[in-house]
Amino acid sequence: MVAKISATGARHNAEEARCAFGLAEGCRLAYLCPMRFDLTDLRLALNVAEAASITHGAARSGLSLAAASERIRDMELALGATLFERKRRGVSPTSAGHALVHHARIVTQQLERMRGELGAFAKGLRGCVRLLSNTAALQEFLPPLLGPFLSAHPSIDIAIEERPSPEIVRSIARGAADIGIVADAVDLASELETFPFAEDRLVLVAPAKHPLAHRRRIAFTDALAYDFVGLPAGVALQDHIDNHAARTGRALRLRVRLPGFDAICRVVESGIGLAVMPKTAATRCRRSLSISIVPLTDAWTLRHLRLCVKDARTLPAHAQWLLTHLRARANGTNRNSD
Repeated sequence: MVAKISATGARHNAEEARCAFGLAEGCRLAYLCPMRFDLTDLRLALNVAEAASITHGAARSGLSLAAASERIRDMELALGATLFERKRRGVSPTSAGHALVHHARIVTQQLERMRGELGAFAKGLRGCVRLLSNTAALQEFLPPLLGPFLSAHPSIDIAIEERPSPEIVRSIARGAADIGIVADAVDLASELETFPFAEDRLVLVAPAKHPLAHRRRIAFTDALAYDFVGLPAGVALQDHIDNHAARTGRALRLRVRLPGFDAICRVVESGIGLAVMPKTAATRCRRSLSISIVPLTDAWTLRHLRLCVKDARTLPAHAQWLLTHLRARANGTNRNSD
C-alpha cells in the first residue's frame, strides 16, 4: 500500500513538473495549474486584445515585452488553451481569449466603480476615466474643459485616445471605454446613450494670396486641383477628409503632413498648399497668421459632435462626474465653435 501511494505521489509530482513546463494538456492542465490571474494579467489581456499586438499591449500595461509574454504564457498554461492567435501582423483573440477579455472587462469596470464609490471615503484612492475622442474634439474642444475638471478632482485621472468615430462607437458598445466623443455622421448604435457636445464646421484654409483666398464659399471638389497640407495618415479627421476626396474619384495632393492645426496653418501661410480643418482652429490661427478662411458648401463639412456612453447609470462614479461636467459645458462649447 505504501509503495502504491508513493508511486501515485511520484506520478502526481511528475505531472506538476510537466504542467510547469507547459507539457500537460486540456482540462487536466487547468486542474493541475489553477487559475490565479491578478489584475495586471486581466488588464494585459484587455490591452493586447484592443491593440491587436502583444508589444503595444505590453506598453499600455507598463510592462516589458518579455514580462508580458511570460504572463500570457502563464495564463495559457493555467487555462490549458491558447488565448491569442499569432499572425504576421499582430495577434487576435481565440475563442478562449474572447471569453477571458469579456470577463476581464467586467472585473476591471467593477473595480473602477468601486474606486469611484469609495473615493469620497478613502483619501488617496485614485480613479481613471477612459475617454475616446475624434480629432476635432480632442484638439479643439476638450483641452479648455479638462483643466477645470482635473483641478476640481485631484484623485481622478483621464486616459484619452484619439480614434475614428466608428471605432469609438464599437468600443463604447462593448464596454472598452467609459465615454466617447463622435461626429453624428457615424451610425450610432441604438443601445448607446448620446448627448449634444459641440458643433464642428470644417472650412478651407488658404494662403492670403492664393487664387481661392477671396472666394465667398467653395465646393470641396473645386479645391482638389490644388496642393494640400494635412494631418498624419491614420488621424481620424484626415481619414475622414481623404475618404470624401476619394468619393469624387480624386485624391488629395498632400505636400506634407503635420501633427497639429497650428503647424498646418503656418505652412499654409507660406504658400505650400490648402488645408481643411475645424473653423475654431482656423479662426484662432488667423489672428496671428496671414491666411484666409473659405466656407465649404458640402453638407458633410458641418458635423455635430456628441458624447456617447453605454449606460450613464452604470458608469463608475468618477466617469459620471466627467460626463456631467462635459454636458454642462456643451452649450458654451457650441457657442465658441460659431
